Amino acid sequence: MRFTKMHGIGNDYVYVNCFEEQVPYPENLAIAVSDRNFAIGSDGLILICPSETADVRMRMFNSDGSESQMCGNGVRCVAKYSYDHGLAKGTELENPTIKRLLKDACPDEDELKQIKVETGRGVLAIGLAIKDGKVQQACVDMGPPILTPGLIPVNTPGKTAIDYPISIEAYNLKMTCVSMGNPHAVFFCLDVEAIDLEHLGPLIEKHAIFPQRINVHFVQIVDGGEVIMRTWERGTGITLACGTGASAVCVAGVLASQSNNQILAHLPGGDLVLYWDQEADTVFMCGSATEVFTGEWPDEK
Repeated sequence: MRFTKMHGIGNDYVYVNCFEEQVPYPENLAIAVSDRNFAIGSDGLILICPSETADVRMRMFNSDGSESQMCGNGVRCVAKYSYDHGLAKGTELENPTIKRLLKDACPDEDELKQIKVETGRGVLAIGLAIKDGKVQQACVDMGPPILTPGLIPVNTPGKTAIDYPISIEAYNLKMTCVSMGNPHAVFFCLDVEAIDLEHLGPLIEKHAIFPQRINVHFVQIVDGGEVIMRTWERGTGITLACGTGASAVCVAGVLASQSNNQILAHLPGGDLVLYWDQEADTVFMCGSATEVFTGEWPDEK
């Protein structure tokens, strides 16, 4: 089976072109390929499949084999692979917000295009900044944030979970919960490096208040337009980046009166630009996508 290793600011996955390959047991394959000592090494597996409603369909599996609805960094890589390898030709980019964000990120682009990717969150439009025939930057319309606790899901009273208190061992924390197709709990703090994320991450992820577990983000405010964040992803652990998480952080920052509706987010793997268009009620995420290498995975494994 042919595979391609790609990453979005360090959030790395093994990608399989299912226009050409068959993956009968993706849950098992995700576990096998993700091992960083004895296999390829990744945060999980992403399948690029044919779609009846979009240019391509994305299926994402965490390193523990569980399937997730969406991955913001992963979907940028899916868009890059699909364009660069000819699975989708793209159409004219019309969205003015995506145009603005891409032109700021890649001012020397040759052209701007758009492709559509079917995900567990629905069909997402991905804007592409193309230079010398290759995608340099991708901007995703991540769709509207979900703020209703029962839909995130999180078992809290009220219409939203903003600055909601939660106790973890001796820690008394406040969280703001947002779903971007998958659930996120955002904790604002003074110093992200001082957080024992390896200890707190799994405790928060599996807390009884989250019926489907949760992605965990600790966020340090630099100023209204700039943040630093660290992430514990459900089913994976500490990762270098999380695109849906950064989108949730952008929304949570506005709701908790911590930051502006457009931010530069510094993640361990690199930077993302996020913009919550509150009038249209949708979040845009702009960042890079990188192809690392290709290889063959033996079928007998």
